[in-house]
Amino acid sequence: MGEHGDFGRRGAKSALDVGCGEGRFCRMLNAKGIATTGVDPTAALVAHACAADVNGGVYLEAAAESLPFENGSFDLVVSYLALIDIPDYASGIAEMVRVLKPGGALLIANLNGFNTAGAETGWVRGALGKLLYYPVDHYLDERAFWTEWRGIRIVNHHRPLQAYMQALLREGMKLTHFEEPAPIAGAPPEKAERYRRAPWFLVMEWVKPG
Repeated sequence: MGEHGDFGRRGAKSALDVGCGEGRFCRMLNAKGIATTGVDPTAALVAHACAADVNGGVYLEAAAESLPFENGSFDLVVSYLALIDIPDYASGIAEMVRVLKPGGALLIANLNGFNTAGAETGWVRGALGKLLYYPVDHYLDERAFWTEWRGIRIVNHHRPLQAYMQALLREGMKLTHFEEPAPIAGAPPEKAERYRRAPWFLVMEWVKPG
């Protein structure tokens, strides 16, 4: 997943981006010839996505826990940094699987549980701002917390990785890819150092049997 992701390798013709935000990922998929629909529960973000998509992409205001689509509607479902925002993640995952066609793929990018378990404290710095360590505490305890990103305060959810894995396995999904991506070439040095010292993201592909 990313600017160079091979989204068409399974021959997907239709996709759903759950938690599409301002629609960046939808535009990337559409540019690769995949008819993509984006859903997000925030009306302002849906409006922004519609305005930013010069090709007239489809964007709907909807929650992941109640997707307004028939069973088996899409070849590909994407959850890009959305699971941490969904209060009832198990229902959200069940809905993503429901609207996926048999044989279709569910692509998930999420913050690593080691990240969110320390997000309330963040990096501990020493003299001259040197990064010392990233504390991880109460990893197994699911909880919500406030965080800020680019001046926007939002509620994120910490869950251990097993919570998501078990929910996907309960839906009968098959894991076909797992990765904790390293920083890309050209990333700012301090940012790259943080991402290498503590796992930040994970990427998974799950396939619906059929």
